[in-house]
Amino acid sequence: MSENKKVYLIYPPSPVMNREDRCQQPTDDLIVIPPLAPLDLMYFASIARQKGYEPLIKDYSFPASTIDDFINDLKEIKPKYILANVTSPTLENDLLVLKTAKEFFGDSIVTITKGAHFSFLAKEVLQSHDFIDIAICGEGELTFGEILEGLPLSQIKGICYRDEFEIMENQRRPFNENLDELPYPARDLIDNSLYIRPDNNKKQAVIKVSRGCPYHCFFCLATPLNGRIVRKRSPENIIGEIRECVEKYGIKNFIFWSDIFNLDKEWTRELCSKITESGLKITFSTNTRADSADIETIKLMKKAGCRLVSIGVESGSQFMLDKMGKKITLSQIINTVKAFKKAGIQIYAYYVIGLPWETKETIKETFEFAKKLNTDYVSFYTATALVGTTFYDYVENSSLGELDYSHPYYYPTVKTHFLSSQEVFECHKQLVRGYYLRPSYILKMLFKIRSFAQLKNYIKAGLRVLKRH
Repeated sequence: MSENKKVYLIYPPSPVMNREDRCQQPTDDLIVIPPLAPLDLMYFASIARQKGYEPLIKDYSFPASTIDDFINDLKEIKPKYILANVTSPTLENDLLVLKTAKEFFGDSIVTITKGAHFSFLAKEVLQSHDFIDIAICGEGELTFGEILEGLPLSQIKGICYRDEFEIMENQRRPFNENLDELPYPARDLIDNSLYIRPDNNKKQAVIKVSRGCPYHCFFCLATPLNGRIVRKRSPENIIGEIRECVEKYGIKNFIFWSDIFNLDKEWTRELCSKITESGLKITFSTNTRADSADIETIKLMKKAGCRLVSIGVESGSQFMLDKMGKKITLSQIINTVKAFKKAGIQIYAYYVIGLPWETKETIKETFEFAKKLNTDYVSFYTATALVGTTFYDYVENSSLGELDYSHPYYYPTVKTHFLSSQEVFECHKQLVRGYYLRPSYILKMLFKIRSFAQLKNYIKAGLRVLKRH
């Protein structure tokens, strides 16, 4: 009998989430960013191929599927390895797929889980869930490759695993300093047409261009998960992936995913210049800090096809910005927004309320500042103390309440020192409705609509968000 070489990589049948480890948020609250393709699984699939395995990918969350759909596929595929991406908010529901796999196949299947939660609480989860064989902790591609190679688990850095009746936790794996050595994601294993740009209904791919953030904000997982040093792929390597997407999959719309895209201005300018010189006619959205933009770089971004940038404004209160460790000023934010507007690049601003020092006055400052910036899109989030953040540690050592991830970024996980959770929630609803239902905003967006598809998608997104608020 031939050796079983099947590797099954899945997003479980849970609510649709942005499962990128730093974010872990339901897409119902997102307007500009729709459900995203399972990029992490595609990387793992390419690693599996390098090791001689036959990978398969399935996103059971989008389009929505049931546990019965999963069971039917599992019986047919009969994989040797099954790996599930798990988020903190959907932890228990996500893990049901691994429990089911063990019930059907016992020790003939190896159950593996990954996700930000396991970078900090892997041992605790394995102790209470005896159907998990291995948890990948931290950056996972090289770790997964060593698992498939069959190395003794005791020798593999970056995992927590079950050894008979004992839970073992190995040394952390150092960050991969050479991201160019990773194979391109296996996009042939998914239906790329499912993942579209919301304003034009065309296929959109995510390209992870760098990892790491030198700023360690109070509520953010970027630095704990990806490190303080920004590790960048070479422009040539990135353009190679873009070219593959364009020529092989007909994808010309992209999200350049990073913790801070334009922190290294020289690298950003080189990448944008080479995209322009390549003749590849693409569009992309990306992110920026409000103090790391300059006119020359913005012009090159626009020329290369940048159509939208997201900015973590977070608050309109300088006091709150200082408390959360943003290391940024309101005047810097204003200047950056003006610069991107002048270049004709749309702006998606993120705000967060409900951190421990929040008051009704600071929330009002945030609302007035958001109206003043008047960006194309906004998301107002309630603060969520995810495992691994400084916020999580703060809550554990305070009397702000019991942590609850069931409604991340929507219903507050804890109270502030001055406001109850319900008061923060009511302010949150007022912020969303107050911003999006302004007549001036509605007229501005109507004038920007260029197609019926764009109109339909924006109406659907707007109704979905307003319904939740």
